[in-house]
Amino acid sequence: MSLHQLRVLVIQPETQDDAASLGRHLRLRGVPTDLCEVEAGAEVPLDASPWHAVAVLGGTMSVHDDLPFLPRVRALLRDAVARDIPVLGHCLGGQLLAQALGGRVVDNPNPEIGWWPVQHNGSALARDWLGEEALMMLFHWHFQTFELPAQAQLLARSAACRHQAFALGPHLGMQFHVEVDAAKLARWCQEAPPSGSPLAALPSVQTPERMRADTWVHLDACQRLATRLYDRWLALARARLVLGRLTART
Repeated sequence: MSLHQLRVLVIQPETQDDAASLGRHLRLRGVPTDLCEVEAGAEVPLDASPWHAVAVLGGTMSVHDDLPFLPRVRALLRDAVARDIPVLGHCLGGQLLAQALGGRVVDNPNPEIGWWPVQHNGSALARDWLGEEALMMLFHWHFQTFELPAQAQLLARSAACRHQAFALGPHLGMQFHVEVDAAKLARWCQEAPPSGSPLAALPSVQTPERMRADTWVHLDACQRLATRLYDRWLALARARLVLGRLTART
């Protein structure tokens, strides 16, 4: 069964927080993708049934903000989970997935901004999603984080954030930004807290200079992880599609 039979929905809350490596991956795999650009005026659908997988990107807003699209995203994710349609949440998207599954989103003890190590717990599920190497250098930009929904399995943590990734069935919520590419990081480096600012003085926040230097070192490995993770997400969607077709024939 070829991947072109899949159809994916990507929710993009903000224009500047684009799909980056995720979009490129879907194009390379030939997967038809519907992009819901919220800031451009697109309305988030409530019914996930037209798609075989759903991804939600990040954004600068909080999940607690009074924005009309946020309850619609949560409703869409609840519908996708009820239909067993694999969901992938990046940062804000991971927080919204946690909320949709009944978990809380709370302030992180400290902001986490820049390239910081993430350690997965070595479980079979963590290795399936994140690979055999337990220690990964990944990019972060968040002030809040998710608590684990009921029955979700914690996969990874960092020094500044104890819940970095969780899985529940075919669904994955991440606090880090595995979708980043060079262009996206170049934009974000311009917005990073400058040296000497109170925020940059925190031990879990990088300056623009450090962020740029670490991008040269860590981006390639991050994109390899993204390839692994996105391929597994699509494989889970493809397995559901095959099972559905086989069931329909019986």
